[in-house]
Amino acid sequence: MKKIPETQTTTEISWQKRAEKAEAQVEILMHEIEYMKAQMRLMSAKRYGSSSEKTNENQLRLFDGFNEVEATAEPFAPEPEVDLITVPEHKRAKKKSKKNNNLDGLPENIIEYHLPEEEMACSCCGHERHVINQEITRELHYVPAEISVNVHVQNIYGCRNCESKADGSQSMIIFAPKPERAFAGSIASPSVAAHIIDEKYVMGVPLYRQEKQWARRGVNLSRQNMANWVIHAANNWFEPIYERMKETLLAEDVIHADETGLQVLQEPGKKAESKSYMWLYRSGRYGPGAVLYEYQPSRAAEHPIKFLSGFKGYLITDGYAAYGKVPDVTNAGCWAHARRKFDDAIKAAGGKDKNPKAREGLDFCNKLFHIEKTLRDSTPEKRYEERLLHSKPVLEAFLVWLQEIKEISLPQSHLGKAIDYCLKQWESLNIFLLDGRIEIDNNRAERSIRPFVMARKNFMFCNTPKGAKSSTITFSLIESAKENGLNPYEYLKYLLEELPSTSTKDLDKFLPWSKEIPEHVKTPKKK
Repeated sequence: MKKIPETQTTTEISWQKRAEKAEAQVEILMHEIEYMKAQMRLMSAKRYGSSSEKTNENQLRLFDGFNEVEATAEPFAPEPEVDLITVPEHKRAKKKSKKNNNLDGLPENIIEYHLPEEEMACSCCGHERHVINQEITRELHYVPAEISVNVHVQNIYGCRNCESKADGSQSMIIFAPKPERAFAGSIASPSVAAHIIDEKYVMGVPLYRQEKQWARRGVNLSRQNMANWVIHAANNWFEPIYERMKETLLAEDVIHADETGLQVLQEPGKKAESKSYMWLYRSGRYGPGAVLYEYQPSRAAEHPIKFLSGFKGYLITDGYAAYGKVPDVTNAGCWAHARRKFDDAIKAAGGKDKNPKAREGLDFCNKLFHIEKTLRDSTPEKRYEERLLHSKPVLEAFLVWLQEIKEISLPQSHLGKAIDYCLKQWESLNIFLLDGRIEIDNNRAERSIRPFVMARKNFMFCNTPKGAKSSTITFSLIESAKENGLNPYEYLKYLLEELPSTSTKDLDKFLPWSKEIPEHVKTPKKK
């Protein structure tokens, strides 16, 4: 403690204390101002800069949807789908352009052009002309949606002999067999319902816009009718498939989880503007492609605890504390989140050169991801061995670096927060060393939750909890279908056609990864 000279008066001492206090306050305010400036730089970088923390020079530019055409157009870009070739007559059946591989599998309409009969004679010698070559041009042809009405006529049969009997016995009446309908008493067919669901949940077209589309086609379908069909399909036909998928998922050894906000207007006991949540649980790299959503009114730990009841394995998450309360699981951390925080610190500082320590932290993370990239095609056993050999030394060096830099970093700075995140999550961030099936990040879950986030921008909110639940079921089937290489529209249509006549004991053959799924339901593979 500084000794006060005996010659100083009480007034001088008082002013000196005030000055010291003011200097301390100024220093605190300066730190706050610097932090706010860093926050502004970070927000600006996130809004206008690259959305990825990867250190890749060939980043795709993000552009606003309004000027997408102008931003994407390349006037001198080649046309990969249209081809002009000259084929000698003796090679016509063999010659095929490699440029048209993207058109393989599509039905072809052959349009042939011939000389008029009066021009078939050679103007030079008068003999008849013959075909020596062909110029073939391929172009995509689009046929707008064709709407028709299926009129189901069920014949009823009786016996004239029985009808003519004098004893008055009733004749045997037999109905011709007719398949059960998914929407009994409704004009909705499986194809119409599947189209409405595909437009809403895959293409992000809200029901009020679809209502206008149908009106332009000459059909008056109200959004209320369409909403009823969507909910009916989810609750009556899709939910049993959802529950069977959940059973399969919980039997796996690795599950990814994430959550995002959702607004439900008419939720009991909550204001319309309050936030609810959509939780996501999905399989890992080596399990069946199961992607399941679950609507819940809050972000409380009780929800993942209940959903994951019975699961005993590795749970990969972003480090949210609620997942740490799930019993009987081993929580694995996400290195993408750790890397993102160092990237944020660099952006907040204004560039790589402005915060060299944050760049050092990012480099450690990138080394781990580079090792993973080299092991992408390895078996789980090989990946486990290589991680111990190459990734573990990087982790050990990174931990020493984190502990050293923590001592000289401000806790409330972006770098300080990145370091604090890594140290608090260190145990879970090292779990990927235990099993080659565990992924180093939770990007698999983030990719699966992104379609819902994008669709949410279009329909904004759910009206009721019932509608939110049907959305979770429908989204689950759609994303699982995409995960397994199925066409969502064809898959939903297939389910609505077949499930009404199927026993609940035979549901496994309708799961998205089932080998019994018909070929026409699968998305054509690119050659």
